[in-house]
Amino acid sequence: MELLYLLIAVLLIILMTTRWKIHPFLALFTIAILYGLAAGMPLEALISSVNNGFGDTLGKIGLIILFGVIIGAFLERTGGAFSIAERVLQWIGRKNIPSAMGIIGYIISIPVFADSGFLLLQPLNKGLSRRAKITIAGSSVALGLGLLASHTLVPPTPGPIAAAGILDANLGLVIAIGFPVSVVALLAALLYSKVYASKTYIDPDSIGDLGLLPDKDEERPGAFRASIPILVPIILIILKSVAVQIIDKPEGLWNLVVFLGEPVIALFIGVLLCLLLPKKIESKMLSAGGWIGSAVKEAAGIILITGAGGIFGKVLYDSGIADALGDSLVSLEIGLLLPFILAAALKTAQGSSTVALITTASILVPMLPVLGFESEIEKAMVVVAIGAGSSVISHANDSFFWVVTQMSGMNVKTGYRLFSLGSFVLGTAGLLALYAISFFII
Repeated sequence: MELLYLLIAVLLIILMTTRWKIHPFLALFTIAILYGLAAGMPLEALISSVNNGFGDTLGKIGLIILFGVIIGAFLERTGGAFSIAERVLQWIGRKNIPSAMGIIGYIISIPVFADSGFLLLQPLNKGLSRRAKITIAGSSVALGLGLLASHTLVPPTPGPIAAAGILDANLGLVIAIGFPVSVVALLAALLYSKVYASKTYIDPDSIGDLGLLPDKDEERPGAFRASIPILVPIILIILKSVAVQIIDKPEGLWNLVVFLGEPVIALFIGVLLCLLLPKKIESKMLSAGGWIGSAVKEAAGIILITGAGGIFGKVLYDSGIADALGDSLVSLEIGLLLPFILAAALKTAQGSSTVALITTASILVPMLPVLGFESEIEKAMVVVAIGAGSSVISHANDSFFWVVTQMSGMNVKTGYRLFSLGSFVLGTAGLLALYAISFFII
C-alpha cells in the first residue's frame, strides 16, 4: 500500500507542477501533508515532521544556497563570468569552437545558473561561429550540455547542494566525486557535439540579434580575480573534508581549516571575495534593491523548494516507508541505478533538474540505510547519481530546452534530435563514470 501511495504522490507532484503550473514549493508541501494523512500518521507526529523536515534541511543548506546565488550574481553583473570565458577561449584556441564553448559553459555554470549562462555566452558563440563560417549547432549543443553538466553535478550549484543537504552527505566528498564524474560526462558531451550535432548545419546569421557582447574595458575584472570567489570556497571545503578524514580530533591549525571549510563559512568567504570584483563598490549594490537584493529574491524560490523537499522526505521517513519498501528495493539489486532512474524519470516528467534533484533526494532519504548507502562516501555517490539522472532528458517541458533551441535557430524537432539526445548522452556517461569510480573507492 505504501508503494501505491508513493507512486500517487510522485504522479501528483508531476501533475501539479506541469499540467496545473503550481509552484513546486506548494506542490511538495501539499503532497507531503496528504501523504502523511493517507499513511495514517498521528496529526501531532505529522506536524512535528513538517516542522523538523523544513527546519533541519534549511538549517544545513539555506544559507549555502543563498551565498552561492550571490556569488553567481556578482560574477554575472561585473562581467567576471565573461572574463573567465575569454581566458578559457585563449587557452583552448578558437579553432575547436564546440569544445571551447562546452568547457566555458561547464566552468561558468558552477556559480551562474544554466539559463543565465547560455544567455550570457551565446552571443560569443554566435560571433565565433560566424567568423569561422561553421554551423552554430554543434557549439550551441556543446555549450548547453557543458552548462548542464556542472549545473547538475558540481556544488556550489544549488541543486547538488540541496540534494546533499537533504541526504546529509559530506559536501566535500560530493565535490570530490562529482567533479571527475562531471568531467567524463562533459567529454562524452563534447565528443557527441563534435561528431553528431555538428553535422547539422545552422547558419549563425539566421539567428536574430542576441544582444551585444560585453565591452572589453577596464571595468571588468580579470579572469584570475573573477575565479577567486569560486575557487577559494571549493578548496576550503575539500581541505576540511580531507582534514576530518585523516585527523580524529583536529586541533590548532587543523581546527581552523575545519572551521573555514564548513560550507556555510566557505561560501560566505566567497561572498566577501566578490567585493573585489567591481572596480568600485557602491552601497546600492549591497542594498535590498541592488545586486544582493536581486540574488536574495532569486535564491528564495530554490530555498523554499528545498525546504518543502525536506518536509516530504521527513514525512516519508516518519511514516515508516523504509521498512515497508526496503526489502522490495533491496531485492532489485540495482544499487546506484535506482537514484539515477528515479531522478531521470522525474526530470523527464516535469522538466526541472533542481526539482528532480530535491524530490529524488527527499524520496530516498528514509531508505538509505535499508539500501545499504550508509557511509559518507556512499551517500555522496547517491547525490552524484541523482545529479546524473537529473540531466536526463531535457525536452519541451524544460525551460532550458527552449533557451537553447530558440537562441540557436533550432526548431523543436531538431532540438529533440540534437539537445535532448545529448542530455541523455551526458547523464548516461556520468552514471558510467560513477560506476567506474565506485570500484576504486568502495
